[in-house]
Amino acid sequence: MATIRNLKIKTATCKRIVKELHSYEKEVEREAAETADMKEKGADPYDLKQQENVLAESRMMIPDCRKRLEASLADLKGTLAELEEASEKEGPELEDAQATISEVEKLFQTTEA
Repeated sequence: MATIRNLKIKTATCKRIVKELHSYEKEVEREAAETADMKEKGADPYDLKQQENVLAESRMMIPDCRKRLEASLADLKGTLAELEEASEKEGPELEDAQATISEVEKLFQTTEA
């Protein structure tokens, strides 16, 4: 049985994962710039290799984060549908959940295009 409390939790989870995804994307940009800068300056090969490993790890986190976001979004949609079936169709929590769903779907559309 879905409750408003569960909906709030799932909505917050989606928002947190979106924030995390943006954080990883910024980290990849920052690390890529740093790696390019090190290559330009002719840094020590060992340091350069370590920096490339850091960049690779950051890049690996993005697909993982996307999968978690997809699962969280599906979970949120399911909970929202259950609540709507139980005749709870209004309230700030439901509006927040619907706004989060549209935001995440928009995010997926822009990255697929």
